[in-house]
Amino acid sequence: MTAASTFDATELQLALNPALPGVQVEVLDEVDSTNSWALKRGAPALPCLVVAHQQTRGRGRLGRTWHSERGASLTFTLALPLAPQSWDGLSLAVGLALALALEPETGQVPQNQARLMLKWPNDLWLVPPEAGADAARAGQKLGGVLIETAQRGTDRLCVVGVGLNLHAAATVPVLESQPLHHGYAGLHSLLPGVTAAETLNRVALPLALALKRFETQGFAPLVQAFLRRDLLQGQAVTVSQTPPLQGVAEGVDSQGALLLRSAGALRHINSGEVSVRLQAAVHSEVG
Repeated sequence: MTAASTFDATELQLALNPALPGVQVEVLDEVDSTNSWALKRGAPALPCLVVAHQQTRGRGRLGRTWHSERGASLTFTLALPLAPQSWDGLSLAVGLALALALEPETGQVPQNQARLMLKWPNDLWLVPPEAGADAARAGQKLGGVLIETAQRGTDRLCVVGVGLNLHAAATVPVLESQPLHHGYAGLHSLLPGVTAAETLNRVALPLALALKRFETQGFAPLVQAFLRRDLLQGQAVTVSQTPPLQGVAEGVDSQGALLLRSAGALRHINSGEVSVRLQAAVHSEVG
């Protein structure tokens, strides 16, 4: 592997230290789950970044299992003590931070550049520029976020796991009914020739800063930025609860809850309770 394709723990530590003093960086060749590894570290709740070349038993929302191929995906966890007034909207804030780091807002997206969108509550989607109004069904899942917390003495440790597909179908959720759409070139269409190490260098510090901002400000200041990348807005969706709830997504509120117009009423759906699926688009179903 070339220097550009390997993770440099010292470089990452220097980059993160201003935002997370004393941060520890661990680069692992193979691990079951970077989140599990970070959670096993025990007290005290020191900030740490754990990145693996290969993850064998990655975990997603709702008990899903993820397999990632060496060199084809980026899997890492950023863990730090965090004490926000409310945890609501954190997964949205993380997704937004990743999207902005990979595709900064410039006021205009070049015609030949894909668009990074956010699928409530925790997924990043890559949408081809020609998709137009059909963006929600023409794109593919670029990555996902899994957030866990654990008590460490008097501190609450926030563990943010991130998986990004660097190639199409690099990380396939085992319990998904359909694989990722193979006809699109994945992250390379957005960042040609990108490596996992370069991607991590690009997103690590913005993610750390976003988490610290969330601790003091919460999700409310991010609503408009999220809505500019909201994949579900205006889409007919089904909320997987008992019984299933159908309606039209109308954005999110200041706490990060999905706003769903159903049977004439506007409902606030909390991210910890449900999974959301696009209607009449089997290949786009993700939890």
